[in-house]
Amino acid sequence: MVRSERAAMLHGIDVASYNPTFETEGLDFVFVKATEGRSYTNPHRAGQAARARHAGCVVGFYHFLRGGRGLRPARIAAQARYFVEHCGAEHGDILALDWETDPKGRLPTSRQKDKFLHEVKKLRPGHRLVLYANRDLWTRKSTGHYDADGLWIADYRKAGDPLVHGDWLFHQYTSKPLDKNVAKFKSRDALRHWASSG
Repeated sequence: MVRSERAAMLHGIDVASYNPTFETEGLDFVFVKATEGRSYTNPHRAGQAARARHAGCVVGFYHFLRGGRGLRPARIAAQARYFVEHCGAEHGDILALDWETDPKGRLPTSRQKDKFLHEVKKLRPGHRLVLYANRDLWTRKSTGHYDADGLWIADYRKAGDPLVHGDWLFHQYTSKPLDKNVAKFKSRDALRHWASSG
C-alpha cells in the first residue's frame, strides 16, 4: 500500500494489562502492550493476542520505552532485545514503539526513540514496525521524524482526521471507554498483506 493513498478506515483498539478481556465485534486489528523497559511483561498479552486472532483480527504488539537524558544507548538496545524476545509476535504481526512521557515525567529523547526503532528493525526485519506518538510530541521541531514503517498518531478528535502534516497509518482518536483507533487501509486483507510483507 502506498502510504499517501486514500483508503477506507479499518477499526481497532489497543489494550494493556488493565484490559484483560475485550469485545472483538467490529474490530479489524488489536494492538497489545507486550513489554515496558527491560523487566516488565504484560501478564495478559498471550490471552489478549489469542482472543484477537480468534476473531480474525490483525495483531500488533507494542513496547513502552523507558528513557531520558543520560541513559546510555546500550540500555535502549537492551529494551529492544527484551521486547522482541518477550512479545510473542508471530509472522504477520505488527510491532510498535510507544513513545511518550512516563508516569514520572521522563521522556525518551528523539535519539533514543530512533535507536530503539533501528535495533528492532535489525532484530526482526521480517516484521512491520510503527511508531506511536501523540500529536504534540510528534510535531515538536526537536523530535525528528523517523517512524520506521509508519506513524501511529494519537490525537483525540474525529477518527481519521488527526492534525498532523504528512502520512500516518493508524490514528488513536479516543481513550473512552478504551483506546480506539482507525487504520488507513482499504480492507482487513490489505492490512494483513502489508503487515506480512515486512
